[in-house]
Amino acid sequence: MNTALLRPLCAALALTLAVPFAAHAHKVWLLPSATVVSGGTPWVTVDGAISNNLYYADHVPMRLESLVITAPDGSSVDAKNAHTGKYRSVFDVELAQSGTYRIASVNAGLFASWEENGQPRRWRGNAETFEKEVPASAEKLQITRSAGRVETFVTHGAPTTDALKPTNAGLELVPVSHPNDLFSGESASFRLLIDGEPAVDVSVEIVPGATRYRDAQNEIIVKTDEHGQFSITWPAPGMYWLEASMQDDKAAPPATARRASYVATLEVLPQ
Repeated sequence: MNTALLRPLCAALALTLAVPFAAHAHKVWLLPSATVVSGGTPWVTVDGAISNNLYYADHVPMRLESLVITAPDGSSVDAKNAHTGKYRSVFDVELAQSGTYRIASVNAGLFASWEENGQPRRWRGNAETFEKEVPASAEKLQITRSAGRVETFVTHGAPTTDALKPTNAGLELVPVSHPNDLFSGESASFRLLIDGEPAVDVSVEIVPGATRYRDAQNEIIVKTDEHGQFSITWPAPGMYWLEASMQDDKAAPPATARRASYVATLEVLPQ
């Protein structure tokens, strides 16, 4: 077996797939320089990091290998001027089209554990390499399918929804309220899907940014209903970190368990 497969996951992937997130844990995020822009062909700069304090880069950078940027027409867009430093990664996005862009870091994989000659073994990879690298007769074999998505949204001109269509893989946020049309004092509604189906009875944690400058998280906890839907009334303008995670036994073969996490940065504007 390739011993490289036994190395620990990088910090970004491990935190993206972690279940559950604790209020005091490091938080992974993407933060755009603006969420609503106008003009001929504007740009935004996006920071990505894993930090102790929300939107304050003080721990490790987010890796950009799994970056997926979806344009308003559903096509893929490349990040420009990407750089990973000590505490954060940064890249630019040219908003050549009018409408809403979905900017995400998406990770997925299989994780297996078993015993071999009385010794614990660990493996991570994908379905294509699983049969070659994990013994079919492995003792105490446990296989988990994991998926993690960290994202944010930017709109050039009028909001659109084509880029926000679910991929039906992992936990995803489906807007009932548009994610770039949020205002303090107003209620917004969203749906959570897990592999394309309603994510029922899942806790959603929502934390306002700038946690460095206050003593409490001030988190808001809501739960999805039987349709995977939840609502929140925004208490104040600002950037908000939204997180949800779940684990169950409804995994596609060869896995027998699945776990998924979702994180979004949303901007709430004043009235």
